[in-house]
Amino acid sequence: MRKPLVAGNWKLNGSTEMVSALLSGISQRLSTSRNAEVAVCPPFIYLEQARQQLEGGEIALGAQDCSDQQAGAYTGEVSAEMIREFGCRYIIVGHSERRHIYMESDAMVATKFDRVRESRMMPILCVGETLEEREEGRTQAVISRQLDAVLDRSGTAGFRDAVIAYEPVWAIGTGKTATPDQAQQVHAFIRGKLAGLDEEIAARIRILYGGSVKPENARSLLQENDIDGGLIGGAALKAEDFAAIVAAGG
Repeated sequence: MRKPLVAGNWKLNGSTEMVSALLSGISQRLSTSRNAEVAVCPPFIYLEQARQQLEGGEIALGAQDCSDQQAGAYTGEVSAEMIREFGCRYIIVGHSERRHIYMESDAMVATKFDRVRESRMMPILCVGETLEEREEGRTQAVISRQLDAVLDRSGTAGFRDAVIAYEPVWAIGTGKTATPDQAQQVHAFIRGKLAGLDEEIAARIRILYGGSVKPENARSLLQENDIDGGLIGGAALKAEDFAAIVAAGG
């Protein structure tokens, strides 16, 4: 049985006051009987504040990205090893905004995936297609290419301790959302691709949906067989909305 995961990606948002208030609000609203695991991914600069506030609780901490380098003359970069020192359990890699705004290649994402695993944390690997790619019927080809880059570097075993997040790029921050059926089809494709390599890993890996998830649509998405939680953007910045999505996930 896969335990659902609902992870909040705060993106480029925050202040010390906002972090304190948001984490307090989320903690107060989470049900003690929930089935879903919960994680939050603040900007790097607030990881220590979040670590201190979450210490002893059940909310996991994650980061939004890491460097593809381990150490050295890479000004402005933050390594996975550095992030681990702040008690993080997860690091997001390959988010569509990193791929499309900062032009991260599949190979770079695969290297970051490896860096996270080498640092004994769990990568949340984001995959997904643009609107143009979907309309051209290339969704599966694009996602296969993104997964293959990681498989070529880390092998199937690399997914033994990892999470995948399907995020259709056309639904990120646009207010558009894939229908439950559309999302389920892609999740099933991802799981099926991995099952062709290792059925045990495919059965246990959690595949999250990300793309304008809100309290109003969360339950219909998260009840699909192959959707194991959500990678939440805008709604993760509102304690009441985020807690409602967690409740919808179990």
